[in-house]
Amino acid sequence: MCAAERDDGMTAARIAALLGAFRPGDQALGASELARRTGVPKSSVHRLTGHLVTHGLLERDGTAVRLGLRLFEIGQLAGRERGLVDAARPYLADLREATRNTVHLAVLEGTEVVYLDIVRGPDAPALPSRIGGRFPAHATAVGKAILAHSPASVLDTVLAAGLTRVGPRTITAPGLLRRQLTRIRDEGVAYEREESGVGVTCAASPVLDATGRARAAISISGWSNRVRVERVSPAVRTAALALSRALP
Repeated sequence: MCAAERDDGMTAARIAALLGAFRPGDQALGASELARRTGVPKSSVHRLTGHLVTHGLLERDGTAVRLGLRLFEIGQLAGRERGLVDAARPYLADLREATRNTVHLAVLEGTEVVYLDIVRGPDAPALPSRIGGRFPAHATAVGKAILAHSPASVLDTVLAAGLTRVGPRTITAPGLLRRQLTRIRDEGVAYEREESGVGVTCAASPVLDATGRARAAISISGWSNRVRVERVSPAVRTAALALSRALP
């Protein structure tokens, strides 16, 4: 690799780090905080954020910067699962109305699930999930539903990364996770009981493609002392099967 290619790669990595440094709830970040979060030298932060502001990817907010509207516009074009989200919305809305709990649509990326759409229920807990947010797959019902219907190599990648404890009852033993995924394959429904957070319970079912592999998963989430996941699981299963059939 020549020097120019190395420089281009470093610049691209630093830009990605700067944009990725923003977290939910952040309004604007100063150069010092961006440098701290990314490890990029402060002088480089000033230079790169100036270019990003010029191109609309960041916007000035006093001496700090915030994410720019241009990023939102690009994000709308980049949604590879836009058709999936549009097709799923009627099913998600029906589930929310029937259960009054929060309904998620998620896909797997690497070892994490990414939430494509969330319809929040009036009786549901204030969950940390957000559209575009990520969560370890092994600690969620949607993640387990997808893993149960994915190639063995996908699960191997998750296990190799380590099963980090997230909630009080997160599965951290590979053997236990494998046994649970076998049962999920047989039943078509995955459950989560305080694995992602205290008091949260969830039932999820996979959205399958024509080969039987999981393309996504749908879930219902609520308080463990209010929701009987075994009672809502048939509705989740039915919605996921219907969506599977509706997709091209």
